[in-house]
Order: sequence, then structure tokens, then C-alpha cells
Amino acid sequence: MSLLTATALTKSYGAFDVFIDLAFAIAKGDKIGLVGPNGCGKTTLLRILAGADEASSGDLHYARGTTLGYLSQSAENGSDKTIWHEMQGAFGQLNTIVGKMTQLEHVMASTDDAAQMEDTLTKYGELQHEYELMGGYDVDANIRRVLSGLGFSREDENKLIDKLSGGQRVRVALARLLLQSPDILLLDEPTNHLDTQGIEWLETYLQEWEGTLVVVSHDRYFLDEVCERVWEMELGLGGKRRLIQYRGNYTDYTLQRKARLERAQEEFETQQALIAKQEEYIRRNIAGQNTNQAKGRRTRLNRMERLERPLEAKSMALRIDTAHRSGNLVLETEKLAIGYKLANSPNPEPENLESLRPNAAILNSSFSILNLFTCPDLQLWRLERAALVGPNGTGKTTFLKTILGGLQPLSGGVRLGAGLKIGYFEQAHESLNLQNTPLDELLSAKPGLSIADARNILGRFLFSGDDAFKKIEVLSGGERGRVALAKLTLLGANFLLLDEPTNHLDIPSQEILTEALNQFDGTLLLVSHDRYLVAALATQIWALERNDGNTQMTVFKGTYDEWREAKLQSTEKIQNLKEAERKNQAIAPTPAIAIAPTPSKNNLRQQEKKMAQIEDRIGKLEQELNNLSTKMAQAGNDFSKIKVLGENYQKTEQALAAAWAELEKM
Repeated sequence: MSLLTATALTKSYGAFDVFIDLAFAIAKGDKIGLVGPNGCGKTTLLRILAGADEASSGDLHYARGTTLGYLSQSAENGSDKTIWHEMQGAFGQLNTIVGKMTQLEHVMASTDDAAQMEDTLTKYGELQHEYELMGGYDVDANIRRVLSGLGFSREDENKLIDKLSGGQRVRVALARLLLQSPDILLLDEPTNHLDTQGIEWLETYLQEWEGTLVVVSHDRYFLDEVCERVWEMELGLGGKRRLIQYRGNYTDYTLQRKARLERAQEEFETQQALIAKQEEYIRRNIAGQNTNQAKGRRTRLNRMERLERPLEAKSMALRIDTAHRSGNLVLETEKLAIGYKLANSPNPEPENLESLRPNAAILNSSFSILNLFTCPDLQLWRLERAALVGPNGTGKTTFLKTILGGLQPLSGGVRLGAGLKIGYFEQAHESLNLQNTPLDELLSAKPGLSIADARNILGRFLFSGDDAFKKIEVLSGGERGRVALAKLTLLGANFLLLDEPTNHLDIPSQEILTEALNQFDGTLLLVSHDRYLVAALATQIWALERNDGNTQMTVFKGTYDEWREAKLQSTEKIQNLKEAERKNQAIAPTPAIAIAPTPSKNNLRQQEKKMAQIEDRIGKLEQELNNLSTKMAQAGNDFSKIKVLGENYQKTEQALAAAWAELEKM
């Protein structure tokens, strides 16, 4: 059953056609990924389907009663509602039933008429039954499940939406849409503001969800996990966009697309050879004895439907070469503690930095220290590729800056190998001068580079014509990323430190970068939420994970997929052990000792209530520690802000220890 059909759908802005004559149908239960290069019209099409924009021509038909939910890339306007209030608004029908039940409660409280009371009770019972069937009693649990999955804590529930950041407001909008569960869910880059844990949770949610999904995403791993069909906005004849449909996930799409383009190229070349042969025959015989045959062939040739030459969208050409070979040992750490140190006096050094506990904010009159995490002793050898992964705010970028010497370690040391030429790709492209042009950036990166050579390099990174003379400040995030990559190719580096290199790049550019890094004859240290990139490159995983308010680093020698499988097996093993322990306790013989009097039911209820309150307080305190850790990582070199956050961190940690002690006494 089709929920939505489109015929001859066209969108134009003046003389510019975004796409022309698109035709498609979306069936119930479809999970569709919409892909294509930046600027090809994916968001425009999604907005038209959602009713947020109008097509220039063509028809859209929705099945009767079909409901839509649309998530845009940009943050919605602020609201004076709390997050919790906004989530409750997702349950329109249930809220209507609650309103009717409330009205009936007022009637029952004010009437003395027995007949009216009986009639009201009957109506109330029917509404209550309907409320239960629609899952009304599970609303709070569902709200908390979705908010927690998208990275919101219990403490966040009462925050005002207009006080949130743009990324947080997008996550709030996504949470509300998931709770509304419309017939068709239209999502534009839903993973942009999620860390890996949040993305994995969303993947699981959408896999289990029975509704229809159309999603625009540059996250290849996400598309592989969620989508069962892929639609590509492809460049057709004359530069016109058309929609090509493929079955399967993103990996299936890449294989089918390659085979289709190869087949189309063969058919085009075969037809061109046939046309050339016929034209040669016509030229030789049009005025000779075989003139009638030549004219007949010319007529058939004129009527022939000409095949299009398969066109590939322009993509950047990237190759990263090393100037010379590095030593075998590239990086080594010993007892390395990562964090920030703020001096409050001319002599800030404590007597013994080695004694610092991980994740502790230590303060006295002469110095302030925030220890984000302590590394196991690390070694990275030539040609190895390590991926540093973990939630937002755990200190991944801080680690890279410490390795590079931009930040001093709190304790321990870092040793870099011999013969290294380091290339560093910054997540926010801080090294780019906003007042420079792409041409200026390349000329400054390599003195002696000619303007002609610089223009050629920029052309390979899709900066042609006047694009080379635009200021960096007016470039998009993806364009800035391409400038930074172009500079990286000029260094001849043999050790690359890359901080979120695929951010803002479209999928074709991501694939080209992945292939270039696979061919790179050097060593990689990679920070990325792009699991496709990590899975393609990493030979070992350095994982940062939060545990009881602390951040710990573990090292796994193997690929990303092997690491995920090992984590899954470890989790299952722990769950099996807990289940076995629970069963053993259930069948254990009663010890032959005096049995204490059984507490009353009232005392048990009070004890359970108190334990629940303490556990809730522990959860909030742990979340507060995570939030403070994130804020301190984002504070950069604002030492006064770090000091205040460090003091709050210490107080919260003490309160958490006290709460755990209280719970253990229960």
C-alpha cells in the first residue's frame, strides 16, 4: 500500500531547476535513505514532502489519514516550555482523553444525582479503558527512554527549550517526533548532533519501529543499519537531477550503482559505435547506387532514442603522499594523565602529580587540576592506524593537543619517534585564517608554490574559477574541510592526527578521503564519530568510556567491528553471570541460623522508597559530573571558567560519594 505518490514533481528557482519530473511512490513500512552530493536538492525534496515548501509543478498524493513528521537540520525556534512539557505535547489523543477524564472527575465531585453519577462513572470507565489500551500509563517511561537515548538526563527534563543550544533543540525536536510516531517520518541529517552512543540508540529504535522512514544522511554506517532502500539524486543529461532507486542498504547501493554505471557506459559506447557505422554508410552511399538504403538508414537513425552518456558528479581528487619514511616507533606514552592545570601562584607545581586520581578536580591555594583521564601506556608503530573513540566531552581533542605539545600533560610523558613529519587536521579548522582565500591558504602553507600550481590543486578540491578567491569566512563547513585537506596534502606528513575529518563532507567526498587514507603510506591517529571511516581504517581502537562518573581508556588490538563484537560478547557474559547468580541465590538452602523478625509491609515500602530516592539522586549526580566534564573540555583556555567548574566538580563528586555510602548502609 502506497502512503505517498509523486508524479512529474519539479522544483525551480527562477531559471534554475533543482530537479524535474520526479516520479516515485513510498509504501507503508519503507525505510529509504536519500543520498547525493551537497546542493543536489535532497533537503528541498524532503521539505516538499513535509509540506514545508511547495513544488513548482507536479502532483503529490497522500493516502487518507496519513500523518507526517519532519525534522529539519537547523534548530527550531526557542520555547518557554520545558523539555518534559514539550514531550508530553507529543501525545495529542492521550492528552485529549485526559482532558475529558478531568472534566468527568469534576462532575463526579460536584453531583449528588445518583443517575448522573452512574452515567458519568460509565463514561469515565470507557475513557480509562481507552487510555490504557493506547498506552497512556507507559507515557512517562517512554518519554524517559527516548530522552535518555538521545543524551538527555533526568536533570535536563525541566530545562527551558529556549535556554538550550541549537543542537540540543534539534535533539528535542527529534525526541518529540519519535514519541509522536507518525506514519511517515522525514529526517534531515538526524545524526548531526548525536555522539556514537546516541546514533547507535537511534539506529536500534528505527530498526524496531514499524513506520515509514525517509532520511537524508551522510552517515554511511547509519544508512547501512537503518535503510532497506536507497534513492540517489543523480546528475542526468544537461545537468538535470533525477531520482534513481536502489534496493538494499548503502553498501548494496554502492555495488548496484557501480554495476549500473558500467553497464550504461557499455550500452552508450555500443550505441555510439553503431551510430558511427551507420553515419559512415550513409555518407558513402547517399549519392550512389544505394541511395534509397542510405536514406532509409538515415530515417531510422533520426528516430533512434539516443542513450545518455553516464555522468559522474564532480568529486575532489585527493592523494596524501609522505616526504620520507619515519622511524618504526611513532608514539609512546608512559603514565600519561590528560587534563588541565591552572596556576594560581607563581609556583603552580604540586609536590606529587603522580598521586592524582583519574577524573578528580583537585584544588588548593596554589593550583587547580582537572584530570580528564589517565592513559594506559600506549605504543603506536609505523603504518598502524589507531582510532580514538568515545562520547562527546570525554577529552579526545584534548588528548590530541597533548600529544602535539599544545597542552602539557598533568603527569607522565609523551615520546614521539624519529623522522616524524606531523600533519594535524583540526575539527573546527582553527588554523584557517577567516580573512584569507583558499588560494592564500595554500600559498602560505607551502612557500615557493606557484599560483598556477596552487590553482591546479584547488581545482582538484572543487574550487574552480572565482571560488579560489572567496574568503574562508563565507565558505560552508564542507568547503572549509576541503581547504584544510588541500593544505594537508602539501605537507608531506608521515604521521597524521585527524580530528573528525569527515565532518560536513558529503558522502562522495567521505569515500574519496577514506580511500586516500587507506593508500596513505604513513601512520594515523584518528578521532571520529564516523564509524564507517573507523571501520575501514583502524587497526586498533583506543576507547574512552564513562563508568561511575569516571572516564577510562582501554586499548583493543583489532578492527572496529572486532571491537564491537568483543564488547557485545562481554556484555552478554556479564548478563549471563548476573542471571546465574540470581538463580543460585533463589535456590540456595536456608542457613541454619536465627532468623530476624520480618519487617512490616509499611517498613519495607518506606525502605524501598528511600532507596529509590537515593538511586535517583545518584543518577542525577553522575549526570552532573558528565556535564561538568563536558563543559570543562569545551572551556578551552578559559582558566577562570575551568576553576569554577573544577570546584563544582569536586563538590559534586563528594556528594556522589556520600550518596553511595548512604545506599550501602541500607
